[in-house]
Amino acid sequence: MPNTLTQDQVDAFIETGCLTVGDVVDAATIARLNADLGAWIEESRAHAGPFGETLDGRPRFDVQPGHGPDAPALRRVQSPTEISEAYLALLGETPLMAMLEDLIGPDLRLHHSKINCKLPGSETAVGWHQDFTFDPHTNDDMVACLVFLDEVTPENGPLMTVPGSHRGPIHSLWQDNRFTGAVAAPIAAAAEAQAVEHVGPAGSVCFMHSRVLHASKANRSRRSRNLYIAQIAAADALALTPNHLPSIHEGLLLRGEEPNRIRAVAFDIEVPEIPETTFFDQQAAVETPD
Repeated sequence: MPNTLTQDQVDAFIETGCLTVGDVVDAATIARLNADLGAWIEESRAHAGPFGETLDGRPRFDVQPGHGPDAPALRRVQSPTEISEAYLALLGETPLMAMLEDLIGPDLRLHHSKINCKLPGSETAVGWHQDFTFDPHTNDDMVACLVFLDEVTPENGPLMTVPGSHRGPIHSLWQDNRFTGAVAAPIAAAAEAQAVEHVGPAGSVCFMHSRVLHASKANRSRRSRNLYIAQIAAADALALTPNHLPSIHEGLLLRGEEPNRIRAVAFDIEVPEIPETTFFDQQAAVETPD
């Protein structure tokens, strides 16, 4: 796979806010990433609930209801770059980062990283939302790089997006004076009608603009759908609220040079609420796609 995107691919990202590219991460790297994740899944069998600890004291490893030693249901690993050389190395001089440079420029900074797991039969679904509403910055040159650790199919809970929604309004995630982490039901219904699924083999990467409206359904298959997600911003985008996933690598310059300037654009946004545990708990009381 070439280290750079074609102009048609760049144009597609600008138009739709989302671009999935196959064969970005080689098989040996995917194997190393999955070896670490597999070890954490095995470790989870010894725990009845969330375990480990991150920089702010919250659990590093989150599990969904029904988790147990015979049916591990790990659903998130917070800040895997802190505990895995393989996950941190992928954000170095790799084709992934070269492609990201084609999309938002040469100076790139890490905001946060995580692994979202949907093990076989997982009931975890993610309601419609925009990442920018959780992580507002002075400008919106921010991209979530979703690395497919498994083949993603229509059956195992793929990412769904609304093409072009990054050019539309910033939707509220507050419902009835409560931060739910999801948009209101009428907006979600409209999004569902326009949804595009992003599928592909392991090693593919989906580049998603931070203002794209997106969601995902439960995994109804017998195959895992695990994603490594790194939220990366142009280095001249300054975070406006505390990071909801703080890490020792927050703000790490991954590529290019320090711009020594802040670039700001106009927008109006509500202040997000940092979850006491995880994003999934914020959405727990919200009806999500099944």
